[in-house]
Amino acid sequence: MDNVQNAQRMAQTIEQLVAPGRGILAADESLPTIEKRFAAIKVPSTEENRRAYRSLLCDTAGLGDYISGVILFEETLTQRNGEGDALPRVLERAGIVPGIKVDKGTVRLPRSADKVSEGVDGLAARLEQYIEAGARFAKFRSTFAVDATRPSRRAMEANAVVQARYAAICQDAGVVPIVEPEVLMDGGHSLERCAEVTEAVQHAVFDALYRYGVVFEHMVLKPNMVVPGKDAAKASSAAIAAATLTVLKRTVPAAVASVNFLSGGQTPEEATENLRAINAAAGNAPWLLSFSYGRALQQPVLEAWRGLAANVAQAQTALLERARANGPLVRAVR
Repeated sequence: MDNVQNAQRMAQTIEQLVAPGRGILAADESLPTIEKRFAAIKVPSTEENRRAYRSLLCDTAGLGDYISGVILFEETLTQRNGEGDALPRVLERAGIVPGIKVDKGTVRLPRSADKVSEGVDGLAARLEQYIEAGARFAKFRSTFAVDATRPSRRAMEANAVVQARYAAICQDAGVVPIVEPEVLMDGGHSLERCAEVTEAVQHAVFDALYRYGVVFEHMVLKPNMVVPGKDAAKASSAAIAAATLTVLKRTVPAAVASVNFLSGGQTPEEATENLRAINAAAGNAPWLLSFSYGRALQQPVLEAWRGLAANVAQAQTALLERARANGPLVRAVR
């Protein structure tokens, strides 16, 4: 596929992904992460249980009214629902774009307490397989722990280059990249410290994206909201919205198609309320301000499901309720 065809393909994907009233469901938990989620509801993390659960998500009737894309784990990309339909195809029929998580987790940055993400090596070849299976966008996550001295400048720059390489490889294959630099909520840092770190991280990321020739119109940013650490005093949704918008305006080019916030360690209700406050305060912000939630959409679903086929309908109702609570908050760019 040549550059013109790739650009056309990405433009079509962006048009579907970036839509008022809709956001992205992150259903891409790694094997260790989903094992923890299942353990909390006393369900073994077998391949069949994972297939059944993610099929439940993809088969939820009406989900496409509020969800424009679903990020899948590699295993899920080739799984099928109870009727034998490939899950990416199930999503496409509902008007939802299938995507794929492509990072391989983090390792310690040499001679540092910080971490750097892996997964760029061999990505071009893997993307060919993912595209064949139906994926049209990808996601790559980098994480940044916060304390008085972390993250270091070296960690920010190392992860920024990894994100830029990933995004450039995706666009070269006609796949829309979701760039996810997450400043973690773990710890007792203040709202102000989170804002300081988030601004520095996003400056580094966009500098690298520019240097690597990434087309901003054909990418999505998935950042953290600016929130205090879990062990710090809570901030109001108005304060979170103001700090988050200030950082975005200082760091994110207007050409970026959409900003889809991650929920991090927020409860489903907190993530919804903070998204509401951000959109209410956004004024003439140039980006769609949407969501790409994992736990904030799925936690009520897991609690309703508990691994029982008899609970599928109840669990799907819970998913639709959480999607419906967030979708209408996503307003058209002014």
